[in-house]
Amino acid sequence: MPAATQEHVLTVEGKTLTISNPDKPLWPEAGVTKLAYLQYLLAVAPVMLPYTKNRLLTVIRYPHGIHDKHFYQKNIPDYAPEWIATAIWENTRYPLLNDLPTLIWMANQAALEWHVSFHLAGDEIPTELVFDLDPSTPDFEPAIEAALRIKEVLDELQLTSYVKTSGASGLQIYIPIERRYRFEQTRQVGKFVATYLTERFPQFLTVERLVKNRGTKLYIDYLQHWRGKTLAAPYSTRAKPQATVSTPLTWQEVPHIHPTHFTVHNVPDRLQQQGDLFAHLLSEDNRASLDSILGFLSKKKT
Repeated sequence: MPAATQEHVLTVEGKTLTISNPDKPLWPEAGVTKLAYLQYLLAVAPVMLPYTKNRLLTVIRYPHGIHDKHFYQKNIPDYAPEWIATAIWENTRYPLLNDLPTLIWMANQAALEWHVSFHLAGDEIPTELVFDLDPSTPDFEPAIEAALRIKEVLDELQLTSYVKTSGASGLQIYIPIERRYRFEQTRQVGKFVATYLTERFPQFLTVERLVKNRGTKLYIDYLQHWRGKTLAAPYSTRAKPQATVSTPLTWQEVPHIHPTHFTVHNVPDRLQQQGDLFAHLLSEDNRASLDSILGFLSKKKT
C-alpha cells in the first residue's frame, strides 16, 4: 500500500499525490469519508482498472459529497498532471483510467462515479453486447425477472452472459463478443432480443425510450450500447446514500439480491472470497459469434 505522511501526501507507483480534505464526508449516511473512499479504490484497483483501461472515461464529480452539486466531466482538466494518459475522440480529450495514480488523482478531485465506453479509445469496435435494465419504480423485482428472462433467451441463442448491478436501481447484462462487429450490427441483435421479450411480456417490459410513457414497466435499454456512450464500470461507486458499488454477480445470486447489498464497505471482502466474477470479459477466448443471428435477421428483412 502506498506510504502516507501526516501532510496527506501519497506516493503511488512513483507519482506524488497530495490528498486534500481526507476527512470530508462524501457519503455521509454510509459514513464514507474521502480517505475511506481512497482506501476502497486502493483495494479494488487491481480488478477495476482492466475494465477502464484505454476506454473513453466520463466521471461524475461531487466536490462536496453526494448531496451537493455535481457535474459530468469528459474533458481532462487543464490542471491535470501531464502523466495522465489521454485520447481524443470527436474533438474531446478524454482521460484514460489506465493506472492507479490516475485513479487516486481523479478520486481526490471527488470523482465518485466512473463511466466507460463500450469500445477502446483507438477504435469503434464493441467488446461486448450489453443490455441495461432500468426499472420504472423502486421495486427491484422486475429487474430480477427481466434479467432471468433475458438469460433464457441468450442461452437459447448460445450466447454466454454475465450480470452485474448498476449500483443504482437496475441490472446490466454483458455478452463478450468477437471483436469484429460494428455497433450497427450489435444494435440489430440487441433490438431483436429486447423486442422479442417485450412482445412476450408486454405487461411488465418495454423498449419505450421516454420515461413518461413507460408507466411502471421495466425498460430494456439496448440503445445505450453505442459508440461514445458509457455505463458504470465494474466496481465503480455510485452516488447513492448507501455508497453502493456496481458489482458483478453470479446468475445464481440474481433472484436473491438488491443493489444496496453491495457497498464500499463489503465489496473488497467479497472480492477476496469470490474473485472477479467478470474476469471472463477480459479474455479473448470464448467470445461469441453473432453471425448466425445477423444472418437470420438479414433473411427476415427480405
